[in-house]
Amino acid sequence: MNSPAEKYRVLCAEEPSIPLFSQAWWLDAAAGDRGWDVALVEKEGQILASLPYVKKKRCGFTVLTQPPLTQNLGPWLSMGCDLKSSKKLAYEKDVLQELYAQLPRYDYYVQNWHYSRINWLPLYWMNFSQTTRYTYVLKDISNIDSVVANFEHSKRKNIKKSEKIVTVVFDVSAREFYNNHELTLRKQGQKISYSFDLFERLYNAGYKNNAAKTIAAFDEAGNMHAALFVVWDKDSAYDLISTIDPDFRTHGAASLLVREAVEYVSQFVNKFDFEGSMIEPVERSFRQFGAEQIPYFSITKTPSLILRAAFFLRSLRGGR
Repeated sequence: MNSPAEKYRVLCAEEPSIPLFSQAWWLDAAAGDRGWDVALVEKEGQILASLPYVKKKRCGFTVLTQPPLTQNLGPWLSMGCDLKSSKKLAYEKDVLQELYAQLPRYDYYVQNWHYSRINWLPLYWMNFSQTTRYTYVLKDISNIDSVVANFEHSKRKNIKKSEKIVTVVFDVSAREFYNNHELTLRKQGQKISYSFDLFERLYNAGYKNNAAKTIAAFDEAGNMHAALFVVWDKDSAYDLISTIDPDFRTHGAASLLVREAVEYVSQFVNKFDFEGSMIEPVERSFRQFGAEQIPYFSITKTPSLILRAAFFLRSLRGGR
């Protein structure tokens, strides 16, 4: 008998509505040797719902979560034929509760849902919690001139400035991109948060599945001013990683690369997701591209009394 993961691989190959970050090939690359598993709801040989997850051990506690560099990883539901509102909600309640009841024992669960999944009420009844976060999305990128026209003046000014200084290059190597990101962070007194091995796996898997692109801006002296790693599924592209050299921040290359990235991925998708940020300066930059603010849910549950007490004490100290 096939394992749930094997069944899920078949589902991903056959079902176009599975989002990028829930695809089996993405999970293979992002989770690496740690691996991943999946809960499934099935009926008469058909998969009605899926919930991939990664299991981690932290300080002796079991955590169910999503891999690094993975924007979201929540439930997928097959709605089948169109249902009236009341029946749709009843169906979601039954399927979601059955799905989450299958999860293995854990001390802490945390996953970000895709913004298209809005009904978390069935999990509220199972003592889960929800925090609203935000991403920024360009919802129609079919006409690049129209998209750029909605950029704030400062962004369009940066693009014009940068076009005179840099050349845009596609498909820089995984090593060159990673080294530049590491360098630019070091200049700002920060450390890179992901390993080269992880990035190389995602880079190789993304290119293999025709779902990824690196785009960079170089001046005449060979300095890389900025770079983007963009990934996509059938509906949306995602600005997964941005790197900006602080020595050239005022030259506008980051804005130019966003325009170039949006124009490139418009061949495949209708939307461009900046991935969002709760950091005020980053949020402001995304907003200035004319993107729409869209809420998504971070779903958590903490069965461990020890962790609950620790989280409560942290909240008293002003932690997030």
